Amino acid sequence: MYTRKFIHVGEIFVGAKPTEIVTVLGSCVAVCLYDRTEQVGAMNHYLLPLWNGNGLQSPKFGNISIPKMIENMVNIGCNTHNIEAKLFGGANINQTNIENMMIGKKNIIIAKEILKEHRIKIIAEDTGGTKGRRILMRSDSGKILLRYTGEINGH
Repeated sequence: MYTRKFIHVGEIFVGAKPTEIVTVLGSCVAVCLYDRTEQVGAMNHYLLPLWNGNGLQSPKFGNISIPKMIENMVNIGCNTHNIEAKLFGGANINQTNIENMMIGKKNIIIAKEILKEHRIKIIAEDTGGTKGRRILMRSDSGKILLRYTGEINGH
């Protein structure tokens, strides 16, 4: 029996106990990490790729959220050598090609850069496009259930 945890923008959740971690994405990105040895899964949900240095360092920024999630996993006994990643989200919600407006694409790029820095392999991804996604991750197996939510207007 799983407990269920819904995560919102700017949240990180590490499922040390078997948990179904759920979120809904548009241009936001969720990075799902799984330690095969410890059987611990984690998910984040971030809105923007880069914290600009103003205000608090919030996990609503990818460059804050992803390293913090990795740190949280290591703090409970996970090893980055055993962690694999799956990426979701980053839809182009405005269906525009103006570079400044392509937040989803930038969110995907920052995830890939940070995971590469930490030497965490991306084993699956479902990113980009114009549809929203609802994802559910089982923290004890790393399995993902994905459902498209249709054309999106939100985040």
